[in-house]
This record gives sequence, structure tokens and C-alpha cells, in this order.
Amino acid sequence: MPTVQTVRGPIDTADLGRTLMHEHVFVLSTEHQQNYGTGDWWDEEERVADAVAKLDELKALGIDTIVDPTVWGLGRYLPRVQRVAAQTELNIVVATGLYTYADVPFQYAHRGPGTLVDTPTDPMVEDFTRDVVTGIADTGVHAAFLKCAVEAQGLTPGVERTLRAVAATHRETGAPITVHTSAAARTGRLVVGVLREEGADLTKVVIGHAGDSNDLDYLRELADAGCLLGMDRFGLDVYNPTPARVATIATLAGEGYADRMVLSQDASCYIDWFPGEARTAVARAMPNWTYTHVPRDVLPMLTEHGVTAEQLDQMLVEAPRRYFEPG
Repeated sequence: MPTVQTVRGPIDTADLGRTLMHEHVFVLSTEHQQNYGTGDWWDEEERVADAVAKLDELKALGIDTIVDPTVWGLGRYLPRVQRVAAQTELNIVVATGLYTYADVPFQYAHRGPGTLVDTPTDPMVEDFTRDVVTGIADTGVHAAFLKCAVEAQGLTPGVERTLRAVAATHRETGAPITVHTSAAARTGRLVVGVLREEGADLTKVVIGHAGDSNDLDYLRELADAGCLLGMDRFGLDVYNPTPARVATIATLAGEGYADRMVLSQDASCYIDWFPGEARTAVARAMPNWTYTHVPRDVLPMLTEHGVTAEQLDQMLVEAPRRYFEPG
């Protein structure tokens, strides 16, 4: 039986169950915390307990697994996530990679092929591979997939280098890929182009945030290339309101694309981009941007729009399982 690595260790892919393919436990800014403090908005014990409660609620609503693409650039810190995972039955699958819209960190910028310290291989590939094969830092937790970003800025030198490093690690390890994209700028096309050049298996690629778009031709193009469409920002109505997202998914499902879509909210138990009063303001502006919006609201709406139980299973169970299984 194929297995997939979770924070608590490997499980059979058949045991992933209903899976949300793009959720974060914590999104944090370590340097900001270290230099400017956290005021009254961060207490370690409180935040861990709150995360456990949120994930337990999600589990009670029928979700078995979340796939967490928090990597360098988003504040990945596995010991904290391990504490959460130890207290909930919900599975957490974590990533390696780099989240940047423009440049690579200085630790990579001057090392690698063609740089100041010219090396035969890219140190990003070495680091990402170690996270997959050996484990992340000294936690013993293995990354199960790769994450990077191609935002509206497009293929800047740093972004392209990162995407190609992710592709090289994918070829080396077989780990699948998720790419944050800008639907407005149609950067999924850039992702497909580069990954195709790099010989990646496009059926193992999620085009993250594809669901921000209602451009059916664009979405069909990505799905026809073999990619999974990340319909993964439910509740972030500033990008695309829930009714429009639901209508788009229902249309594509009716055309036979249910097996090439995955669902999620891109929510987090805590994100310090919006601390204190800012968090309250975001909650007022986007009240449905929570861990429970998909199971409580979106799945019934999809059913009302004619999406069948079998098609929901394709999006929530079969597509995630297939993504993590060997090609």
C-alpha cells in the first residue's frame, strides 16, 4: 500500500480520507516577533490549544487531513506543529520549498550554478531533497510535497530559479508540487511551461489559487495539461466570492473535470500578518475565511448546484490520494 508522510509519521494514502489540500496551521513572521515583540496577541500555549481546537472541530465535521504548504517565507517551524499534531486525530501533511514573489534569500543568492560561489548543484535542491528524504531539521518529520510561488510579478530570476529547483527536487524524489499562482495574471500558464520544460509530471502539480478565477478557458487549459486545479481560497471573497467559486466548480464538474479539482480555504489557525485589531478587522471583512467554511457551507452549496456525492469524493478523497501516490 502506498504511504504518505504526515507530521506523526507515514500513513497509507487510503487513510488520508477527506482532505483539504491547502490549509496552514500557523503563518508567522519570526524576525518581526523577535525584534518588535508580539504585544498581547501571541501566547504560545494559547495558540497551540486554539489550533488543536480548530483542527478537532474540522475533524468532527468530517475532514480527515489537511495539507499544509507553509515553507520558508511563511514561518515554518515544525516543533510547534508537532505539538499540535500530537493532540489531534486530524492528519497534517507538510511541505518543503520556498515562498517568494521575487528574490531568493541571500543564503541562496550567492551560492549555486553561475553565482559568486559557483557550485555544480543548486543548494536549494540539496536542502529541499534533505527535507523530503531525511527529514526537516532534527524533527524527524518528512516533507511530503514541494511548494513555491509564481505571483503577478511572473518569472523573476529568483522565482524562476526556485521553480526549477522545485522541479529538480521533484525529479529526484518523486515528491509532488503545489505552486501559489496569481489567477488574475494567469501565471498558471508560466508554471506549466517551466515544469513541462523541466520534465515534471504535471499530474502531480496543483495550480494553487486557480479557484480565484472564473475564466473557464484558462481553467480548462490547466486541467487539460494534467494539473490539479487548486479551488482553495473559499472564504477569501476579496479574490472571488463563494457563489461564483461554487458555480465555476459545478460547471467544470459537469464537464468531467471533477477528478482534476481539489478544495480548500487557504485558512490558518493563526496568521500574524493580521495581529491584534487587524485580525478583528479581517474577520469582519471576510467572515467566512475560516477552517469550517468548506464542510459547513460550500459542500452543501455544491450539492445544490448539482455536484454529485461521487464528484465530491473525487475532489476531496480521490484526487488528493492520487496526488501523493507514485505516478
